Amino acid sequence: MENDLSRTIKASELLNEANTVRQERGLIYGNPYYNMETTAKMVSAYINTYITPDQMAVILALVKIARLTQTSGFENKDSYVDGISYLAIAGECSTYQEYPNDDDYS
Repeated sequence: MENDLSRTIKASELLNEANTVRQERGLIYGNPYYNMETTAKMVSAYINTYITPDQMAVILALVKIARLTQTSGFENKDSYVDGISYLAIAGECSTYQEYPNDDDYS
């Protein structure tokens, strides 16, 4: 299949959009660490295996990557943006030594 160059997605566009989405959702939901922690606890209980908040974010990124294997290109822009966001959240969550401050996301 030929690439439609008029619909080329630039890496900088994806990164900028991912950051914008993260900031917007942060204003609504607060620091993503808490959501990843809650989700990780729920999944841990379900599968009877401990999962950390950063691992949970990676798992959610893998869901987005799996979707990209079904189709590709501009139609999947949201999956690319969400995958980038989840990996960035995973990186952030992996660095916390104590609970983060929600003020960073308001």
